[in-house]
Amino acid sequence: MTGYISLMALGVPMACVRFLAQDVAEGDARKVNQTIGSCAGLYLLIGITAVLIGAVLMVVFSAYEIPSTFQTEALLAFGLMVLNVSAGFIGFLPEGILFAHHDFVRRNLVRMVGVVLRLGLTIGLLKLEASLVTLAAVQIACLGFDFSVTLFLIRRYYPGVRISLADFDFGMVRRIFAFSAYVLLLSAGARLSFETDALVIGALMGVGSIPFYVVANSLIVYVMDFVIAIAAVVSPMATKLTTEGKSDQLREMFLKWSKVALSLTLMVGLFLIVFGPTFIGWWIDPSYERPSGQVLQILMVSSFVFLPIRGVALPLLMGLGKPKTPAIASVVAGLLNLGLSVLLIRPFGLAGVAVGTAIPNVLFASLILVVACRELELTVVDYLKYVVPRAALGALPVVALLLWLRLGLHIQTLVGLVGAGCVMVLLFSITWIFFVYREDPYVDLRPHLGRLRAWNKA
Repeated sequence: MTGYISLMALGVPMACVRFLAQDVAEGDARKVNQTIGSCAGLYLLIGITAVLIGAVLMVVFSAYEIPSTFQTEALLAFGLMVLNVSAGFIGFLPEGILFAHHDFVRRNLVRMVGVVLRLGLTIGLLKLEASLVTLAAVQIACLGFDFSVTLFLIRRYYPGVRISLADFDFGMVRRIFAFSAYVLLLSAGARLSFETDALVIGALMGVGSIPFYVVANSLIVYVMDFVIAIAAVVSPMATKLTTEGKSDQLREMFLKWSKVALSLTLMVGLFLIVFGPTFIGWWIDPSYERPSGQVLQILMVSSFVFLPIRGVALPLLMGLGKPKTPAIASVVAGLLNLGLSVLLIRPFGLAGVAVGTAIPNVLFASLILVVACRELELTVVDYLKYVVPRAALGALPVVALLLWLRLGLHIQTLVGLVGAGCVMVLLFSITWIFFVYREDPYVDLRPHLGRLRAWNKA
């Protein structure tokens, strides 16, 4: 429920990155600071509004049948998460500034340190005080770390950039809202697709069934975050190349990163399909292995189509300033997801909800691919010929290895899962270097191996 408050961002973060990237590409420092000041004012206004909406949602939240032992704690944690989400809006601004300057390395380093910090605080503090309030407090602490460190990097490496409400400009606000309205629809559709399922399950099957679905869905979300991190590069780069009129490089970026996204999805997804249920059973509880594992497998199969498009084609269209079709399609897919989940949950249970999520995602991805190819004056056949065949063939030995490890060795322990993962990554790397990317027109990895061997000898 607090996740839905993030829709209050109104699409401003993506609009901010797009216009900032354009201003940076044009070398206009005045417009850069004007865009930053306008976004800062919007974020502060949105944050205040979000707090008020969160107070109303807390009343709705209290209507759920929460066990008595958790009621007070859950309400307090809900309030903390409302504050976290509301403060998080202004937290988008430093990240957008770094992305607009294509400073992805420093930004990702901060993110990785933040993930490690959150993991350490979560495990450490939960051992001291296992409570929902502790979990919520960890989120707030990590937000503060991320914002302060990123702001420090901006001040050190981009001294000409300033965050000041004095630069607020109503003309820029109108430009931002004209673009961000579609981004809002896009975000709303994504929320319907990935955060409504738990509410449907709670209403029609009982809250006790929610964890079985959420555990599997969380792994998919992690994979999604891993793959669509590419979007942080693609969107501002698409804006830059379009501003500079480099259409050939734009098409090359689209094809190259689409193949990378599919490769990453296959590497993680194949392992999760074969060993994901076993991992869930070991990590959570054996009773989760079958129901959660089935949900994971269904969602992961659809992700082979959905994630490469979500990670590359969609942000490319946003960077090109073409948000209308993706936004409308996202809302339609979200509503279709909601309808199918409600329709299929009674006869098929959690698997029905997973199918209700998978089908709209595949349809959405197919439409976005067609639109992206049309914008780039590229045929879908040319896209598929470059991206899919070698990756699909390269996946066959990886699948064979995983099935042999699963059915032949009957791996059930954490050590076995880690070992299986290491062996799979090794085979995957060899296959992708010497077959999938062999003589690739955009990415040939073998010359890099030669330079690495020469460096080792030196």
